[in-house]
Amino acid sequence: MLSESFDHSRVTELRHTVASRAADAGLAGDQLDDFVVAVNELLTNAVRHGGGSGHVALWREPAAVVCEVSDHGNGMPADRPAATELPRPDEPGGWGLWLAAELTDAIEVRSGAAGTAVRISASVF
Repeated sequence: MLSESFDHSRVTELRHTVASRAADAGLAGDQLDDFVVAVNELLTNAVRHGGGSGHVALWREPAAVVCEVSDHGNGMPADRPAATELPRPDEPGGWGLWLAAELTDAIEVRSGAAGTAVRISASVF
């Protein structure tokens, strides 16, 4: 459905593309809106924290719409809280991943010296 590289200049365009293609794949209403916000957080994180660019892929599985955003940054600190853990109020980072986790049905984060990849999915009924 979608597989593209991006930098900061393409985030808005890709957000609209993801919205259109996720709707075509069966997401609607608040679920669609939440998924698009989550993807936008991941795109923004890749630009801000992952070296300024990344790759986004979106596809349909039998019961879900899946999106993976990856970058080639230095990875996240090993002691970073899990994406599903609410960041401390005084913590400057982690809110985008937490929000993506809250707004979708599943999240998987893989991070290391070669970069970070975050995969989210939303169930399609």
